[in-house]
Amino acid sequence: MSQDERLLERLRQHCLGKPGTTEEMPFDDRTVVFKVGGKLFCLLDAFEFSGCGMKCDPERIPELRASYEGITTGPYLNAKHWNSVHPEPFGDVPWSMFLDLVDHSYALVWKGLTRKVKEAIEETQTR
Repeated sequence: MSQDERLLERLRQHCLGKPGTTEEMPFDDRTVVFKVGGKLFCLLDAFEFSGCGMKCDPERIPELRASYEGITTGPYLNAKHWNSVHPEPFGDVPWSMFLDLVDHSYALVWKGLTRKVKEAIEETQTR
Protein backbone atom coordinates (compact mmCIF):
# COMPACT_ATOMS: atom_id res chain seq x y z
CA MET A 1 0.00 0.00 0.00
CA SER A 2 1.41 3.40 -0.99
CA GLN A 3 1.67 6.35 1.38
CA ASP A 4 -1.21 8.06 -0.47
CA GLU A 5 -3.38 4.98 0.00
CA ARG A 6 -2.49 4.73 3.69
CA LEU A 7 -3.33 8.40 4.29
CA LEU A 8 -6.56 8.10 2.33
CA GLU A 9 -7.56 5.05 4.38
CA ARG A 10 -6.68 6.86 7.60
CA LEU A 11 -8.91 9.79 6.58
CA ARG A 12 -11.66 7.41 5.50
CA GLN A 13 -11.64 5.63 8.87
CA HIS A 14 -11.61 8.97 10.70
CA CYS A 15 -14.68 10.17 8.80
CA LEU A 16 -16.56 6.88 9.08
CA GLY A 17 -15.92 6.85 12.82
CA LYS A 18 -18.18 9.86 13.23
CA PRO A 19 -21.83 9.15 14.11
CA GLY A 20 -24.17 8.89 11.12
CA THR A 21 -21.46 9.26 8.48
CA THR A 22 -22.01 7.71 5.08
CA GLU A 23 -19.53 7.31 2.24
CA GLU A 24 -20.87 7.88 -1.27
CA MET A 25 -19.78 8.54 -4.85
CA PRO A 26 -22.70 10.64 -6.15
CA PHE A 27 -20.84 12.66 -8.78
CA ASP A 28 -18.56 10.23 -10.62
CA ASP A 29 -16.36 7.19 -10.05
CA ARG A 30 -13.49 9.26 -8.59
CA THR A 31 -15.02 11.63 -6.08
CA VAL A 32 -15.62 10.20 -2.62
CA VAL A 33 -18.06 12.14 -0.47
CA PHE A 34 -18.61 11.83 3.27
CA LYS A 35 -22.00 12.98 4.55
CA VAL A 36 -23.87 13.17 7.81
CA GLY A 37 -27.65 13.39 7.71
CA GLY A 38 -27.45 13.55 3.92
CA LYS A 39 -25.27 16.68 4.03
CA LEU A 40 -21.74 16.83 2.68
CA PHE A 41 -18.84 17.55 5.05
CA CYS A 42 -15.80 16.20 3.18
CA LEU A 43 -14.98 15.26 -0.42
CA LEU A 44 -11.87 14.03 -2.18
CA ASP A 45 -10.42 12.40 -5.27
CA ALA A 46 -10.03 8.70 -4.49
CA PHE A 47 -7.38 8.15 -7.16
CA GLU A 48 -5.17 11.18 -6.60
CA PHE A 49 -5.42 11.96 -2.91
CA SER A 50 -3.54 15.08 -1.91
CA GLY A 51 -6.17 16.66 0.30
CA CYS A 52 -9.88 17.26 0.41
CA GLY A 53 -12.61 19.84 0.39
CA MET A 54 -14.25 20.54 3.71
CA LYS A 55 -16.68 23.01 5.19
CA CYS A 56 -15.34 25.76 7.46
CA ASP A 57 -16.69 28.57 9.60
CA PRO A 58 -16.45 31.65 7.33
CA GLU A 59 -14.87 33.64 10.17
CA ARG A 60 -11.93 31.19 10.34
CA ILE A 61 -11.28 30.96 6.60
CA PRO A 62 -9.19 34.14 6.08
CA GLU A 63 -6.83 33.32 8.97
CA LEU A 64 -6.42 29.69 7.90
CA ARG A 65 -5.68 30.61 4.28
CA ALA A 66 -3.19 33.27 5.37
CA SER A 67 -1.43 30.86 7.73
CA TYR A 68 -1.13 27.81 5.45
CA GLU A 69 -0.31 27.56 1.76
CA GLY A 70 -2.04 24.18 1.86
CA ILE A 71 -5.43 25.74 2.64
CA THR A 72 -6.98 27.30 -0.44
CA THR A 73 -10.27 27.83 -2.19
CA GLY A 74 -11.39 24.58 -3.74
CA PRO A 75 -12.59 23.95 -7.26
CA TYR A 76 -16.39 23.81 -7.54
CA LEU A 77 -16.81 24.78 -3.87
CA ASN A 78 -18.31 27.93 -2.39
CA ALA A 79 -15.20 29.85 -1.28
CA LYS A 80 -17.13 31.53 1.54
CA HIS A 81 -17.86 28.23 3.31
CA TRP A 82 -15.40 25.66 1.93
CA ASN A 83 -11.64 25.12 1.89
CA SER A 84 -9.44 22.76 -0.02
CA VAL A 85 -7.00 21.42 2.59
CA HIS A 86 -3.72 19.68 1.72
CA PRO A 87 -2.03 17.89 4.63
CA GLU A 88 1.60 16.89 4.91
CA PRO A 89 3.27 15.54 2.77
CA PHE A 90 1.18 17.22 0.03
CA GLY A 91 0.98 20.61 1.73
CA ASP A 92 2.03 22.37 4.90
CA VAL A 93 -0.98 21.49 7.06
CA PRO A 94 0.04 19.12 9.89
CA TRP A 95 -1.94 15.87 9.83
CA SER A 96 -3.36 16.50 13.32
CA MET A 97 -4.70 19.90 12.23
CA PHE A 98 -6.06 18.34 9.04
CA LEU A 99 -8.10 15.90 11.12
CA ASP A 100 -9.19 18.74 13.44
CA LEU A 101 -10.51 20.59 10.38
CA VAL A 102 -12.39 17.45 9.29
CA ASP A 103 -13.94 17.38 12.78
CA HIS A 104 -14.79 21.09 12.48
CA SER A 105 -16.48 20.47 9.13
CA TYR A 106 -18.49 17.58 10.54
CA ALA A 107 -19.53 19.69 13.57
CA LEU A 108 -20.71 22.55 11.34
CA VAL A 109 -22.83 20.21 9.26
CA TRP A 110 -24.14 18.43 12.38
CA LYS A 111 -25.13 21.79 13.87
CA GLY A 112 -27.23 22.56 10.78
CA LEU A 113 -29.19 19.30 10.84
CA THR A 114 -32.75 19.25 12.07
CA ARG A 115 -33.48 17.86 15.50
CA LYS A 116 -35.41 15.00 13.90
CA VAL A 117 -32.41 13.95 11.78
CA LYS A 118 -30.02 14.24 14.75
CA GLU A 119 -32.32 12.13 16.92
CA ALA A 120 -32.57 9.45 14.21
CA ILE A 121 -28.77 9.30 13.94
CA GLU A 122 -28.33 9.21 17.71
CA GLU A 123 -30.90 6.42 18.00
CA THR A 124 -29.06 4.25 15.48
CA GLN A 125 -25.83 4.78 17.43
CA THR A 126 -27.32 3.46 20.68
CA ARG A 127 -28.55 0.18 19.19
